[in-house]
Parts: sequence; structure tokens; C-alpha cells
Amino acid sequence: MFAGLIILWVIDGRMRKEQVLHTILAMLIAWTLSTMIKSLFPSPRPFEVNGAMPLTLTTPSGGSFPSNHAAVAFSLAVSIWLHNKKVGNYFLILAVLVGTGRMLGNVHYFLDILGGAVLGIITAVGVEKLHLFKLLKK
Repeated sequence: MFAGLIILWVIDGRMRKEQVLHTILAMLIAWTLSTMIKSLFPSPRPFEVNGAMPLTLTTPSGGSFPSNHAAVAFSLAVSIWLHNKKVGNYFLILAVLVGTGRMLGNVHYFLDILGGAVLGIITAVGVEKLHLFKLLKK
């Protein structure tokens, strides 16, 4: 998904620098907030509860809620959707697939994904509404 953002910006030219910066900022904020929430409210991951091995390349550690992957994927997808609905719809589908993969990989529950998605959406909309980089130019 991140490579898709770079392609939209550098190769395709569909996104301006300011919009890319908004997207990157939203992803960083979503990741930071989800990491903070995880440390405040630790919760076991599915593989720790059911004893089955996770189906991921690495074994994740730390709390399960909310999903960092979902928070970042949805913040990226919604940031793009706010700029270009047609392309954004494809990114939203990819974000849903990221969340589904995390559940199928036995590392997150549905509520972990939902929490990460909500966090990512709120972050993307908030960053877009603030127009931080326009304020910095003035």
C-alpha cells in the first residue's frame, strides 16, 4: 500500500506533495496512538490464547488491541480516499484485506481490527481537516 502511495505521487502524479505529507503524517499518528493504547491496555493475542502458531513471518509481541497494521492501513486508505474517491476505494479494499489477513494469521481478533480501523479513519480525517502543512506555509 505504501508503494502505491509513492506510485500515485511520483510516477502517476495524481497526488500533490501536501496530500502525501498528510497521508504520511496520518499513518505516523495512527501508529503512535495505537502503540500507546496497546501499552495502556494490554490484551493477549489469539495465538497466545488458543495455542495455535501465528501464520505470520514473525511472531508479534505485545498487546493485541488495537491493530497497528489496521490503523496504518486505514489511515493511508482514507487519506487517499479523501483526495480521490475512485483510487481510494481500491486502497480501502486493500486495508480490509490487511485486516482480514491479520485475523486469518491468528494475530488479531475482529475487534482489534475494528479498533485499528476506527483509529486510522479518525486520524486521517483529523489530519485532513487540520491542513497542518498549509498552516506551516503561512
